[in-house]
Amino acid sequence: MAKQSTAKKERVRKQASEPDARAGSSKQKSAAPNLDRLIHERLRLGIISALAANESLTFSALKSLMNTTDGNLSVHARKLEEAGYISCSKYFEGRLPKTEYKLTAAGRTALENYLSHMETLIKQMRAN
Repeated sequence: MAKQSTAKKERVRKQASEPDARAGSSKQKSAAPNLDRLIHERLRLGIISALAANESLTFSALKSLMNTTDGNLSVHARKLEEAGYISCSKYFEGRLPKTEYKLTAAGRTALENYLSHMETLIKQMRAN
């Protein structure tokens, strides 16, 4: 029964987003529908940006920088990892487990594309 309800929720979510996609394609002036929605979320953009500015960061350092909870950081980092934007390595330092994140080449490219896209939007808005 849970699978049925999850599948139904997914269909409803997709149906809800389809009209937005069609509306965006009819207006070619607006580049906003092309934004990388994965990076556009505030915490994920923060994670990607922090990793772009550092060679690597531990879970604790990211948690402190982002001022968030363990669970929230874990969920968002996992989404970025699944997309191939960041890599995660786990190891022990003495007896303490450590989790370290690094930005991948794909993640750096995605961030550069996102920033270029935002710059274009800003220029369009200032031109009007």
